[in-house]
Amino acid sequence: MPMLSWSTYRSQIAKGVGQLGKLSPDTLRGYVTLSGANQQTGELDDKTRELIALAVAISLRCDGCIAVHTEAARRFGATKEQLAEAFGVAISVNAGAALVYATRALDAFDGSEEP
Repeated sequence: MPMLSWSTYRSQIAKGVGQLGKLSPDTLRGYVTLSGANQQTGELDDKTRELIALAVAISLRCDGCIAVHTEAARRFGATKEQLAEAFGVAISVNAGAALVYATRALDAFDGSEEP
């Protein structure tokens, strides 16, 4: 059984984005422009782009992004195995980022001894 109804959630997000778009059309227009900025290059296919979006979505912990991009990934032919591989990359990068930022925190701790 799914954790929640992702289809319903996607609809709720679309409604909320529509409402925000009415209140702040420039914000929504800017987001749409930014989202589509690299889609025309042809360097990545749609499925790969959606797998990247999902890896970023889990890194950012964005349920809305997960809801939208899982549906798109499925539509473009992504398999569960491909999602799992993309997620594995995201998980390893997140752990690596924590390791790198741990060294920064240690550096900040050591730097706090300076006058």
